[in-house]
Amino acid sequence: MGPETQGGSWLYVAIIRPSVTFASLVRWPGWQTASAKRKLSRVQRLACLGITGDMRTTPTNTVEALVCLPPLDFVVSSEARSAAHRLWSLGCWSYLHPNRGHSSILMRLQQSDPILNMGVDVVRPAYNFEPQYRVTMLTREDWTKTTCAPPAVNWLLWFTDGPR
Repeated sequence: MGPETQGGSWLYVAIIRPSVTFASLVRWPGWQTASAKRKLSRVQRLACLGITGDMRTTPTNTVEALVCLPPLDFVVSSEARSAAHRLWSLGCWSYLHPNRGHSSILMRLQQSDPILNMGVDVVRPAYNFEPQYRVTMLTREDWTKTTCAPPAVNWLLWFTDGPR
């Protein structure tokens, strides 16, 4: 695999594949049909043929293996499972219809691996925009009026003009 192959693969993985897998949790039930899987396979096949420059008669699985890309329907399913587990872990998942639509992916995920039913160590971010410090910029005259003592006792002093 030459440098042109790696560059094209990077471009596909960084730009095209995320646009296909965007909102995969919501669109996951629709991607489970055979026709949708064929369409996903066609998209990845075109990208792989463009990356490698192989002939159009090369099998899709072979070209995907050459470029080291998993089938796109696996990637979509993986992204959907990851999003479902992340939402469940943060407490943002509601089970209105657990066995229908996109809610069924979390049930399948938790049934396939019981370790995913365990609690996770997640802390929601809390933002505090109030500064806990104050910056005072003294002029040269302010420093010469004093005897080079700090203006207050419990302050941190930062000198930017050399060591002191």
